[in-house]
Amino acid sequence: MEITIRKAEARDVPQMLALVKELALFEKEPEAVTVTEEHMHDAGFGPHAIWWGWVAERSEDQTPDMHRGRGSENEKESGSTEFRPIVGIAMCYERYSTWRGRVGYLEDIVVTEEARGHGIGERLFKAVAAEAVKRQYHHLAWQVLDWNEGAIRFYKRLGAELEEQWVNGRLNKAQLVKLAEG
Repeated sequence: MEITIRKAEARDVPQMLALVKELALFEKEPEAVTVTEEHMHDAGFGPHAIWWGWVAERSEDQTPDMHRGRGSENEKESGSTEFRPIVGIAMCYERYSTWRGRVGYLEDIVVTEEARGHGIGERLFKAVAAEAVKRQYHHLAWQVLDWNEGAIRFYKRLGAELEEQWVNGRLNKAQLVKLAEG
């Protein structure tokens, strides 16, 4: 399997969102994905972009015919008929630590089930690491579900420290509205 790792482009958003949905299904929360292609596109490539990322693109088209032609509108407008399936993504943004300064945050790294075991995840992670070094981040942070043993092994193999003492907190949109109004 010949794979190219490259910076994500606006035309990649439909396939990237499909991988996000695949991840949500794996994490047993398929209904939790509410982001739209338009929102993801604007948040990554609009005037106030907040995320950036990489894609792992299969260099030769070995996908079934049913996947061909699912490229973005930009590809269709440019006349490109070559479909190169994205089999992995990594999406990041910047956080700020009052203790450490600028920090990179890896929101998601996803490799399709069919493409796992070919070193694609490691290549994506190395691209993220290189960007963190380039941006002079103090460190790179991410989360992993405690039951995702494959991901935990992957991160440990790369030398990552996985902390157990931090508890994640979250308020959903309705809770934020209620709190802000109260």
